[in-house]
Amino acid sequence: MQDMLPFNFLGLPDRYSDYPTAKVVVLPIPYELTLSYEPGARFGPQAIIAASRQVETFDDELGVELSTLGIATYPEIEQVVASPEAMQDNIYYTCRDILEDNKFVLSLGGEHSITAALVKAHKEKYGKLSVVQIDAHTDLRDSYQGSRFSHACVMARVAEMTDFCSIGARSFSNADNERKYADRIMKPVRWRNRPADLEKCLAQLAENVYITIDLDGFDPSVMPAVGTPEPGGLTWDEVILILKTVTAAKKVVGADIVELSPRPGLTYADFTAAKLALKVIGYSFHGV
Repeated sequence: MQDMLPFNFLGLPDRYSDYPTAKVVVLPIPYELTLSYEPGARFGPQAIIAASRQVETFDDELGVELSTLGIATYPEIEQVVASPEAMQDNIYYTCRDILEDNKFVLSLGGEHSITAALVKAHKEKYGKLSVVQIDAHTDLRDSYQGSRFSHACVMARVAEMTDFCSIGARSFSNADNERKYADRIMKPVRWRNRPADLEKCLAQLAENVYITIDLDGFDPSVMPAVGTPEPGGLTWDEVILILKTVTAAKKVVGADIVELSPRPGLTYADFTAAKLALKVIGYSFHGV
């Protein structure tokens, strides 16, 4: 039965997945040139799309059939291996073109470095824009392994463009930027003990917000299929609560989910990422 479904996000028929009428565009970006530990993130987008074909499109929490939004799946962006900078340009121009058609773009990585180009395109579209990051790492190095566009530097590039708030970090590099932006970085224990700190941080951000979710923000017991897993992470319910807090306070105008590295026999990780993608869409359009 699954093989009879269209190979697009959620396996939707044409009437719900046609680009011209869709409000949402899922953009696969199978890129992993700068990964520094476990490889495999380039297979993440296809794994998420494959698993999504078994995700129910009715959100019982919201009471909404989300497929009726229209959710198109864009052709994947081909990996540019010439340089990380060239790949950034490729991502930026592709995302910019979709945004010009007034679509909500949900990008699927691939490594986390893709976020910088996506944020650049969204900031040009929306003007005042801030970023909310869920991640086990701060990604605030100015350069890593000779590149300023490494996955370990993505939030340093974002910080050059706009404000941000980060939740879930529990691995630090002692980079200068980590000290500079310490008030915007919430370890899981800080968020659990002082959830109001997130609301305070959000209050300082622009009304339009872009969400980037590195799946290693989850605890490995929830999401083991990532390149750099870190113990002590967030649970499913905690990430959902964070998303509800953000979407209640701000207008989410775009998002990405990155760093899934599919593992044989761990298809529940792929399904979890696909379900998360649909929850991001649901909360962004219908609130809580």
